[in-house]
Amino acid sequence: MKYLYIDTSSNYLYSGLLIKDQLVGEIKKELNQNLSKDTLPLIAEMLEKANIKPNEIDKIIVVDGPGSFTGIRIGITIAKVYAYCLGIDITTISSLEAMAVSAKGEVIVPIIDARREYVYAAIYSDKQKVLLKPQHIKIDELLNKLNQFDNYSIITNNEFECFDTTTEYKPDIKNIILTFKDRQNINPHNVNPKYLKLTEAEENFSSHDKVFE
Repeated sequence: MKYLYIDTSSNYLYSGLLIKDQLVGEIKKELNQNLSKDTLPLIAEMLEKANIKPNEIDKIIVVDGPGSFTGIRIGITIAKVYAYCLGIDITTISSLEAMAVSAKGEVIVPIIDARREYVYAAIYSDKQKVLLKPQHIKIDELLNKLNQFDNYSIITNNEFECFDTTTEYKPDIKNIILTFKDRQNINPHNVNPKYLKLTEAEENFSSHDKVFE
């Protein structure tokens, strides 16, 4: 089986190609403003180097959020087009799930800064049991929930003064694919971003509506 992994939920492109449980191609590259321009060519180059054509892929695993609204849409669009046009199976995972399975610890807490004293966060046990489902949450509320645990590992690429120590997120792409390769397939038309919060435009529109209520 051949699996393609795509994560564009941040300023980085994380992608990998797994064949017979062996990682034969991997991309971990900061693209920033070039994410929309360079993602597809880099994935195509990775496949070419592995001598694999897109229609030979058996399944795509794509991150559907949370994270950068624009970045998430890029990865989702590429994955959906591949899956729909080439008849490839597709499934989705959370960026927080990917962070958690790339880390070690009895209690793992992946966190992404969502600004304005909010974060995207989840809490998992080392056996990937969900202790707190992925959500958009105030940092103070998350800290209160963490008080019930004696030890936990914070996984993040952001800076938070409220935590004494954090562990940098370094995606273990092989383990991510192996962990989620058997997750249930989804109709490509039903694969959509999961932002976990309203976009800024939606928030502004909602606030505008409340003014006139």
